[in-house]
Amino acid sequence: MLSTAVIEDVLAAALATGGDFSEVFVEDRYTNNLTLQSGKMENSLSGRDFGIGIRVFKGLQSVYTYTTDASQEGLLKAARNAAHAITGDKMVQPQPLDKEIIKCAHPIEINPKDTEKFRKMDVMKKAYEIAKNYHSSIQQVLIRYIDEEQNVLIANSDGKFVEDKRVRSRLAIQSIASEGSQIQPGFYGPGAHKGFEFFENLNLEHYAREASRIAVTMLSAEPCPSGKFPVIIDNEFGGVIFHEACGHGLEATSVAKNNSVFANRIGEKVASDAVTYIDDGTLGNEWGSITIDDEGEKVRKNVLIENGILKGYLIDKFNSRRMGMPSTGSGRRQSYRFAPTSRMTNTYIAEGKSTPEEIIANTEHGIYAKYMGGGSVNPATGDYNFAVMEAYTVKDGKLGRPLKGATLIGNGAETLKLVDLVGNNLAHGAGMCGSLSGSIPVNVGQPMVRVSEMTVGGSKEAE
Repeated sequence: MLSTAVIEDVLAAALATGGDFSEVFVEDRYTNNLTLQSGKMENSLSGRDFGIGIRVFKGLQSVYTYTTDASQEGLLKAARNAAHAITGDKMVQPQPLDKEIIKCAHPIEINPKDTEKFRKMDVMKKAYEIAKNYHSSIQQVLIRYIDEEQNVLIANSDGKFVEDKRVRSRLAIQSIASEGSQIQPGFYGPGAHKGFEFFENLNLEHYAREASRIAVTMLSAEPCPSGKFPVIIDNEFGGVIFHEACGHGLEATSVAKNNSVFANRIGEKVASDAVTYIDDGTLGNEWGSITIDDEGEKVRKNVLIENGILKGYLIDKFNSRRMGMPSTGSGRRQSYRFAPTSRMTNTYIAEGKSTPEEIIANTEHGIYAKYMGGGSVNPATGDYNFAVMEAYTVKDGKLGRPLKGATLIGNGAETLKLVDLVGNNLAHGAGMCGSLSGSIPVNVGQPMVRVSEMTVGGSKEAE
């Protein structure tokens, strides 16, 4: 992507005014985005994005710049501009680059960049037909197809020099059901760190029908009661609550500045004994998985909470300086336009011993959240507010009528302490996570869990 000699010159130029660390991040990305609505192709966009980011450290000072000019002159100009913001006592000489060959941990069988567009459209049309024909109340179906190939080169003044290729694929299915004045959506968006083989092996029947089933089911749902109840949150994308309300609070982005309820608490009990919380970017071909992070570090399995005890944080290279702790392979960014910071990959609650049937049977009265929707969180406090896409009453150990308009309100740190049952059906859901370094692919996951008490917002008074 760039010659070793040019990279070494750029790294040296970035240190010319006294910086103690410099880094070059080169990205070459190919993307395909297709949209099918009402059975017709609405959009078909393909593109290529290329650029270089240059970063300089001096102690706890960090400067970042980027350019799309890959000429030696253009790169040196960008490096010198970054260096001008740094003032040091002496120039540090970068170490000679030593290229490390890292085997991709997530093999790709069929590169989607080389796959004919009609094959991609065929997948979308099949998903559309399945979702549209599920029920007569399905009025609209939107299918989005996404694939990308991201090639990166990362080199720094410590001598690191690595390259990586990431290929991801995702299908998003949204169904809209209507009956009279009632309109309800349903959604499913599976994705993986895989090539076109992901679509060839995808259970379209399951995902497309499920998106429509959610929408149709919610048409007949009753308003959700408000109050404090035990809440059962199902597996897979149910983990989004803990991702947002707890995971972000365990990132060094917040912890290093003491803007997290988990700061300076390693070794303390922060959750119930039933909770072990893990971030693992090594999971084979999962949507949030990578081989190396965007600072060139090998990703790993990071146990953040073990049996309720806080064990560690997600730490990037710059915040490791602030905290005096090593990087955990968690430096990620959306593209060369962003400086990296600590981010999650595949974050999940580990499996427990209860079956889903046992959890429901042991709940006398409460709410069952089968699928979560969107929400918001304050990372400094952990306070959150999440919509539930599909919910049900639980009474005498049995699922009851469907409920609409349910909202889960609480505090992440407190919710962790109130998890009293954890299931044995761990599963992951694909999503996009936004933070300081942009929007990146992540998995959220968990088995079914029960929270002994949560505040549930609804439009109906509790019975």
